Amino acid sequence: MKIETAEFARSAHTSGDFLRDGRPEVAFVGRSNVGKSSVMNRLLARKGLAKTSSTPGRTRAVNYFLINRRFWFVDLPGYGYAKAGKEDRREWAALVEAYLREALPRMRLVLLIDAKVGATPLDVRAYEYLTGLGATLTVAATKIDRVPRGKRPGALRDIRGALGLGCETPLIPVSAHSGEGMKELWGSLSPHLEASASARARE
Repeated sequence: MKIETAEFARSAHTSGDFLRDGRPEVAFVGRSNVGKSSVMNRLLARKGLAKTSSTPGRTRAVNYFLINRRFWFVDLPGYGYAKAGKEDRREWAALVEAYLREALPRMRLVLLIDAKVGATPLDVRAYEYLTGLGATLTVAATKIDRVPRGKRPGALRDIRGALGLGCETPLIPVSAHSGEGMKELWGSLSPHLEASASARARE
């Protein structure tokens, strides 16, 4: 997909801050430090648009980015940040849950799993929760460049097994560093964006 414009629009700290303009949304969710912002920047070919950090738990709001003035990329707070206080974790979880329940009809969700670490128990719980909500999912295995090529098939097989992924759910290995898998990830997202845009135009 050709990216003509990409701009930060808003950080939502409460459900009252959510954007509700009817545009389709692609939301990115994953464990803290899984590389959400880096993957978004690489997809958009915009270095530094979504702020990256080596410090887990950096994203603490629902961050909206308007792409081609047609759809939203949404960066959700990462889960599993151990150093965050219990109250902070409860607030982030409530914010993400409120967003997911409201945005589901117009949203495609990308669940990011660290390919080198594999699917952790938190990732499994997140996947079960999201599928329980009825979310339409693409699963991306990030940092695939850090896994030796000979071990990649086994790493991906382990992630599929841990999550119990059916063949209908894509598992796409990606690297924000090398760009590997970005074309395939766009290929998974484009049909949703095109269908949603067409439906919106008919309204």
